[in-house]
Amino acid sequence: MPHLFDEYKVKSITLRNRIAVSPMCQYSSVDGFANDWHLVHLGARASGGAGLVIMEATAVEARGRISPGDNGIWSDEHIPMLKRITSFIESQGAAPGIQIAHAGRKASQAVPWAGSGDVPNDKGGWDVVGPSAISFGPGYRTPKELSKTEIAEIVQAFADGARRAHQAGFKWLELHSAHGYLLHSFLSPISNRRQDEYGGSFENRTRLVQEVVKATRKVWPEALPFTIRISSSDWTDEGWTIADSVKLAGILQSLGIDLIDCSSGGIAPDIQIPVGAGYQVPFAEAIRREAKVPVAAVGMITEPMQADDLVRNGRADIVMLARELLRDPNWPLHAAITLHQAKRAPVPAQYLRAF
Repeated sequence: MPHLFDEYKVKSITLRNRIAVSPMCQYSSVDGFANDWHLVHLGARASGGAGLVIMEATAVEARGRISPGDNGIWSDEHIPMLKRITSFIESQGAAPGIQIAHAGRKASQAVPWAGSGDVPNDKGGWDVVGPSAISFGPGYRTPKELSKTEIAEIVQAFADGARRAHQAGFKWLELHSAHGYLLHSFLSPISNRRQDEYGGSFENRTRLVQEVVKATRKVWPEALPFTIRISSSDWTDEGWTIADSVKLAGILQSLGIDLIDCSSGGIAPDIQIPVGAGYQVPFAEAIRREAKVPVAAVGMITEPMQADDLVRNGRADIVMLARELLRDPNWPLHAAITLHQAKRAPVPAQYLRAF
């Protein structure tokens, strides 16, 4: 069986190990522009030994940002700084990835350290959109229900974002269809009450995701990995379920998706989620086993033995770390030593004296 420090090949890209930096919003952009913070933040994780470094949820249109501080890719002007970042990530031996996204009804929120709640329009906020005119919860706006013409425009915005991502040098593309943001909100009956071809049945609620995948597949190079993050479950029987995810995974693979990034939750604020070590791993296992689709496991994965177990026992193809890599950018280097794979640790020459 492979282990955490074995290579992993997807299309033309070979990751040096099975450790990925999960996309994590930094809320540090202005008008969607990445800056030196993103270069240092992502660059440090690349030099720290991860095989794949995925940039945060990056909005395909300005109103698709979670907050005014979100990263963006709705303009060609965003490309130069992104290219600087991807070039450095690659120079450190990691594959540069990006997650393109639309926040939908959870948009126009304050950055986390500046309080919480809606940002008024006169202070930099904006009107939000969704599948139906249903607010996410207290402190969130009621979204405008998208027309079919507006839906088509958003599909095109995702395709345009993917084209720019390739121009910027990204080699791994992830669509964000999780955590209650726009694509997920169309999937879940909790947030989608439409009466047209985008609401109601499973086929209708998955229509937008399929359209985005098809449109993006046309512009994203066939030789590069094309993946998607989903909320595998809404954690309530009234919402999106793991059975739905297994069914969708098979459809998405037939449309060209190479791997499913298996997260969960985020559709409503009052749902109780049993958060704990590896709490989302069973979703990745189920999708990998039943849909026969490669998967990434994510969520409260913190220990080297824990991560290695997921790969060795066929529970996931790669593991994504988030907060643990905020605490320790060099986690992969330390994990290699712990797992007796020190010869596989990609220590930068400049740091060899410390290892």
